Amino acid sequence: MRAYQDMVFSTAARLTGNDAPAEDIAQETFLRAYENFAHLRTSPAAGGWLKTVTTNLALNHLTRYRKRWRFFSELKIDDAEEDPAGLAYDSEVPDTLLEHLGSEQRRALIDDALRRLPEHQRVPLVLYHFEDFSYQEIAERLHASLAKVKTDIRRARAALLPMMMSAGISP
Repeated sequence: MRAYQDMVFSTAARLTGNDAPAEDIAQETFLRAYENFAHLRTSPAAGGWLKTVTTNLALNHLTRYRKRWRFFSELKIDDAEEDPAGLAYDSEVPDTLLEHLGSEQRRALIDDALRRLPEHQRVPLVLYHFEDFSYQEIAERLHASLAKVKTDIRRARAALLPMMMSAGISP
């Protein structure tokens, strides 16, 4: 448990965007690990199993407790309101944006920015970048179209850049 507790909690926290349900999800993950301890004890894939269980529990939590996801395609807003800053959704973020920060500072900044994203952007982005799901896998898990998933991820990336810059980080 000690070896994997940080990974399990951070996976749940990134997906839910909230520490309270992440703690419950982490606890449930380790309860399931305890039930399967005989198998997991010697398994070299225990970490992957824990990550998969955590991801599934977090997605189940989001499905069960959300009122309703509002995807961009469901929103009715003018084009002028859609991108008031004129930021292109495909804008590139330099790989060196966070290089001057230590790993803990980087992690804290990214986690804070992810928590400020709306759920419909955060979840696909986390699944893609942190959980290594393909676009197709995300679309299937979230019961959304492939185009919807790609759009939400692209817009989440675009929303993260100003958050990073407002935290005093400039490209």
